[in-house]
Amino acid sequence: MNPPKTPLALVLFLYDYHSKLFPNALDGIAEKDAQSRLGTSANHMAWIAGSLVYQRQMLAAAAGVSVKQTLEPFFKAEDGQGFKGIGEDAHYPALSEYLRDWDSVSPALRDGLAKMDEVQLHSPDQWVMPGEDYTLLDALTFCVDRESYCLGQLGLYRRLLGYEAMKWD
Repeated sequence: MNPPKTPLALVLFLYDYHSKLFPNALDGIAEKDAQSRLGTSANHMAWIAGSLVYQRQMLAAAAGVSVKQTLEPFFKAEDGQGFKGIGEDAHYPALSEYLRDWDSVSPALRDGLAKMDEVQLHSPDQWVMPGEDYTLLDALTFCVDRESYCLGQLGLYRRLLGYEAMKWD
């Protein structure tokens, strides 16, 4: 019988899977389609993708890892807390730039998370999420769950824009 996985091990399992799925979600998407909101007020693929990279950058900082995405100004809120909403008139960078940043930020963050001890994981989250007194592990779990949600949106956009389904392997 295998020993039970720790909460961090479960989070890292999903983190690793998302690390692989992100490039799959963007594979083959034309830049004009990445900027399309399909006639709605929804965030487009370029914003969703960039917000995922920015979120990983923010987590890296919380884990004590210094790494920056080059496209931070598109996503960092003016007060430095959280995300800036989609710019109505902004033209977002090419998906290849997000992929480059993803490939830089993700391994550094993964390494930093794997080195965190129980004291760090159970320290207060630095974003002061509303509702309760959350720990850094709680915030990390929330962020990895948000990655699932955003990857699902990217997968749906693929289909709505006429692309083949996202590959899961």
